Amino acid sequence: METERTPKIVGVVWGLLVLNTLGSTGAKTIVPLPRSLIQMVTMGALVLAFALALAVNARLRVRPSAYVFLLTLLLVTSVISSAHLESGFGALFRCFRLTLFVGTLWLLSRWWDGSLTFVRHHIRMYFAVLGSVALGLLVSPGMALPDLYGGRLVGALWPLTPPQIGQYAAVIIGLTVLLLVGRRTDRTSAAVIIVPSLVLLALTHTRTATLGLLLGLVLAIGSLLLTSAAARRFFTWAVAIAAVAAVGFASMLQAWFLRGQSKENFSSLTGRAKVWDALLAAPRTTGEKWFGVGLGDKSFGGLPIDNSWLAVYNEQGLIGVTLVAVIIIVLGGVALLRPPSLQRACAIFLISYCAIASYTEAGLGDASPYLLHLAVAAGLLMTPAGAGPLATPAVPRQRIPRWAQRSEVR
Repeated sequence: METERTPKIVGVVWGLLVLNTLGSTGAKTIVPLPRSLIQMVTMGALVLAFALALAVNARLRVRPSAYVFLLTLLLVTSVISSAHLESGFGALFRCFRLTLFVGTLWLLSRWWDGSLTFVRHHIRMYFAVLGSVALGLLVSPGMALPDLYGGRLVGALWPLTPPQIGQYAAVIIGLTVLLLVGRRTDRTSAAVIIVPSLVLLALTHTRTATLGLLLGLVLAIGSLLLTSAAARRFFTWAVAIAAVAAVGFASMLQAWFLRGQSKENFSSLTGRAKVWDALLAAPRTTGEKWFGVGLGDKSFGGLPIDNSWLAVYNEQGLIGVTLVAVIIIVLGGVALLRPPSLQRACAIFLISYCAIASYTEAGLGDASPYLLHLAVAAGLLMTPAGAGPLATPAVPRQRIPRWAQRSEVR
């Protein structure tokens, strides 16, 4: 049985989901955009994505998915924790947003068949976002590299922070490298995506994205070493180049990595550790400990939490933390059980990147790019809808002529 062809409208829906998760806070833009307008655009994109997904999947045909099922349980936990309104009515609005987000993923699961379709959608959409960042850098370098962010690259056309840009660049670089190693794209097309994305990543000075990219690629390509000669060649060259860079550009790499910070500031993870300690030390009721205080803006005491696990603990409690951990464990376990393939390698890269970034970035407990990355990984680990053991072909019965039948009787 052939795999059902993915309609083009599905790519549009994926692009709208990407737009919704871009957020509404960040640097000042060339043309000032009111936050209310940005929120209206992003929320409108999600509503439109759900409507289009419902239109293209009117019969509500979905595929069983442990990933989306666990997200649904996380949604239920979020609704329970937000119903007390400790985080205000905004928590219920965020629950509504998460409901549409998870519902859209359920509708799209119909086309999760283990192919690279959604990987290509992912690369195209985030490369378009990086294109807007590059355009803003060309139009107004001063606003794209503001002193407020220490000269790090921000979005000058759409309010994007350096960690956001670094994340998008790292993810599409990693996926494109894997497509190149797997010979699913040519070198020219890969260079068009990888080279400018590397430049933008370097300008963001984002350590988390860089480490996630490097470690994710090591794990992903490592899963192909036994079955792919191209992966072995790429790994050998990458190790050689890394060794030369570590020796010849050690001081430059160290300066880039430290970003001019003191050792005290660096050891406290740019002040994140102080917020984490305060969050863990805050008194909580039994209900808040297990269910959290409801969906919020991923901050504590007016400061960003910048840790997915602590953000989930604060908003969805220990039950939310358990569900997020199960999501990572299930996806990682399924990836390890799959035979070596390019799809498996891409899934391993996305899962490992999200796991690494979760230490200094929030987003695993709410509608975010990280949940989209994991959705792509879940789709890659699916088997084709018609896949299964081949049935033994039926052998047609031979018709015996009447004269032969009479001779047998005699």
